[in-house]
Amino acid sequence: CFAVGPKVVSYVTKVTVQSLQLLRVLLTMELQNPPGLPSIAVTWFVCLLRGSRFIIDWHNYGYTIMALSHGPAHPIVRLAKWYERFFGPLASHNLCVTNAMKDDLQKNWGIKATTLYDRPASIFRETPLKLQHELFVRLAAVYPQFRHAGSEAERTIFSVRDPADGTVTLRAERPALLLSSTSWTEDEDFSILLTALEGSPARKGPQKEHYMKLIDSLHLEHVEICTPWLEAEDYPLLLGSADLGVCLHKSSSGLDLPMKVVDMFGCCLPVCAVHFNCLDELVKHEENGLIFKDSAELAEQLKTLLSDFPSSDGKLGTFRRNLRSSRGQRWDDNWDQNILPLITALR
Repeated sequence: CFAVGPKVVSYVTKVTVQSLQLLRVLLTMELQNPPGLPSIAVTWFVCLLRGSRFIIDWHNYGYTIMALSHGPAHPIVRLAKWYERFFGPLASHNLCVTNAMKDDLQKNWGIKATTLYDRPASIFRETPLKLQHELFVRLAAVYPQFRHAGSEAERTIFSVRDPADGTVTLRAERPALLLSSTSWTEDEDFSILLTALEGSPARKGPQKEHYMKLIDSLHLEHVEICTPWLEAEDYPLLLGSADLGVCLHKSSSGLDLPMKVVDMFGCCLPVCAVHFNCLDELVKHEENGLIFKDSAELAEQLKTLLSDFPSSDGKLGTFRRNLRSSRGQRWDDNWDQNILPLITALR
């Protein structure tokens, strides 16, 4: 209903309506909303009316995300930047997800923020072999890439279940299971990623057909690419069953971190991640994964990491052991220990 007329008029109309809707919701119930246009201004106004404390949790800047579509010089983008810089300092306190964003908020916005790194929820953990096999069997019923040629239901391309005692083992000759953490990217340079799976729910992504055609034209050998649609409860199981994650997340501001890598690390899954500013606050090169700058470098990393697969003696096994030994807080504990005292002090 907002698509009629010039884009600027439609956008202003949409924001105005959303502001009124959000104002009504916030005045009638307790609700946590992400920063952005119009949420920051409306939430600040409601907090003023109710005498509440206003805390912004910055995960990125809205105007940098808008700039991806409109360009940094677009009037709407410039307005959004002014808007965030004007209303951001009005908050009682600010949280952010990286030290790089903390420094940027202080230097360029005059905002003092507390860094709160994202932590994985408790559902993200290594998947037991029995659950791995059950997941692979379910996926094999829909996707032929998971099936073992000419085998019964007790065997998949990755796992086998002994019908005598129900014991599940991974097949010694199984392929490596790689999981990509991105939806369909506009970066042509990464269209030939040797990823065996696309983990994001991108079945309806607007560029999926374009990249499926590119994939079909590659005529890859010893590589199967699958783009499954996963139920929400199956996604952490798949992460916990994979051998390597590939992250193509790039920050519009260069100041936030890929949450999907956080989830992978919760599953002790090593990653290869594309470089951008401040990524090293999460991915430690040669410790819990590798950082690459282009598809050629990624291809070399994949060959190195998988050269002795499925042996756990190489780098891939070392990265996984490092993740196990350095496993940190989960989301709930992180919140209770770092943010709950802050909120209590603001009351």
